[in-house]
Amino acid sequence: MARKTVAAALALVAGAAVAVTGNAPAQAAPPGEKDVTAVMFEWNFASVARECTDRLGPAGYGYVQVSPPQEHLQGSQWWTSYQPVSYKIAGRLGDRTAFKNMIATCHAAGVKVVADSVINHMANGSGTGTGGTPFSKYDYPGLYSGADMDDCRATISNYQDRANVQNCELVQLPDLDTGEDYVRGKIAGYLNDLLSLGVDGFRIDAAKHMPAADLANIKSRLTNPSVHWKQEAIYGAGEAVSPSEYLGNGDVQEFRYARDLKRVLNGEKLAYLKNFGEAWGYMPSAQSGVFVDNHDTERGGDTLSYKDGANYTLASVFMLAWPYGSPDVHSGYEWTDKDAGPPNNGQVNACYSDGWKCQHAWREISSMVAFRNTARGQAVTNWWDNGNNAIAFGRGSKAYVAINHESSALTRTFQTSLPAGTYCDVQSNTPVTVNASGQFTATLGANTALALHTGATNCGTTQPATAGASFSVNATTVTGQNIYVTGNRTELGNWAPASALKLDPASYPVWKLTVNLPAGTAFEYKYVRKDAAGNVTWESGANRTATVPASGQIVLNDTFRN
Repeated sequence: MARKTVAAALALVAGAAVAVTGNAPAQAAPPGEKDVTAVMFEWNFASVARECTDRLGPAGYGYVQVSPPQEHLQGSQWWTSYQPVSYKIAGRLGDRTAFKNMIATCHAAGVKVVADSVINHMANGSGTGTGGTPFSKYDYPGLYSGADMDDCRATISNYQDRANVQNCELVQLPDLDTGEDYVRGKIAGYLNDLLSLGVDGFRIDAAKHMPAADLANIKSRLTNPSVHWKQEAIYGAGEAVSPSEYLGNGDVQEFRYARDLKRVLNGEKLAYLKNFGEAWGYMPSAQSGVFVDNHDTERGGDTLSYKDGANYTLASVFMLAWPYGSPDVHSGYEWTDKDAGPPNNGQVNACYSDGWKCQHAWREISSMVAFRNTARGQAVTNWWDNGNNAIAFGRGSKAYVAINHESSALTRTFQTSLPAGTYCDVQSNTPVTVNASGQFTATLGANTALALHTGATNCGTTQPATAGASFSVNATTVTGQNIYVTGNRTELGNWAPASALKLDPASYPVWKLTVNLPAGTAFEYKYVRKDAAGNVTWESGANRTATVPASGQIVLNDTFRN
């Protein structure tokens, strides 16, 4: 990607997908019980491998999507990953060995691997790629020359003209002639190489800029032509190329889903979501991938992002509870510069450090993956709404969720189809009793959710194995301020504000952070506010105290003392 305008043009497709050959329909939800994909945007392969073992597998994620592995343009910006120089596995995120080891590790954790695949174009400019390959625009030695590019050497300018969209250059990126047999063979060879290393599927970048027939031909050349396959084809009203054209090849991302969720969460009513899906004009559920945000849309602003606090979190809860499509959970990093590449060149030393957001690990989101797996195949039942921004619904007799997007608490008796018994609200890790009539009474705070499913009947079983403290503090801030915690332990920064740990505002005004501490540890702590200039404001009062239990975590629910 040559410049920041590419962000609007090359959005990630989200959602798990499987394509089948013959006359059978493609399916967004692959066979099995796990259809949620964690999209680990710009995580290096070693970090992805560790995360498969530590969090993705245990949480029930079916897939992990990794950023493009091929050799690419040098540079610190994230979009350099989307400018191929060769098809060697030699990008900034790891070499061939690291990639293969990651796949093996994720498979051992029960997680399949999807590779983001850039096959529409090559790198702009000239120089040497990340793997040492020299190149110039239209000349990639041993791979492609100008004769392998489409004849149009102008930037795409008219999305109402099919030829312009599919033959001209996407933000000046040299466009491969995917109608040429040689090019098709080279692309298929690259994808087959990835398959030989154990890759389970592909996300096809910029699919809209290649004719559907070209992609069908390439897919037919794969060693597994029925491989999991999802295509990025962004919907645009009145445009010449429609996403639905690509359904014959596999699954397609339904971008309208994410855009509409933003509009509903930000300014309309959750009650409107009662028939969310095909009734809104979307593609068939079984062939659509869905997401709340991806790396392009969060930067472009056409969807929600981590910067939207509770709206973002609640949208993610809804997506994972609602049966339309197959969901992707985007997991990226903080940014102010839309071009900025990943912290530490993609090395994730720990979640919530160095700017890594780890949305896939947020309790509110990760807990809903098992909810979705349990509810798979169950229809929506017992819908309730207050006509405004509080909704609740069941998934057959397997699961039930309530979402309160009002500005005040909601208390009511909810009607479910769940069997009588005690369940764990996986959002708060607190027990909820359902009576013989399928009813329970609960209070939901403003901008919170409650989620029950038959796979979680004992809150003790959902506690993390790692000992430590789960901090949660209600604290208001102004633009530029953040909330931190520090204390009398090295893990908490030893009372030094510069070493204090930043909490995550995903559920603002509640800030959260989980810190690993030895079992049985007694410790002191306090919260501080810091602004962009580094000014520190300590909360008032005495030091807070707590003790880590012998197993699991202590959950601390505090309010910042002004």
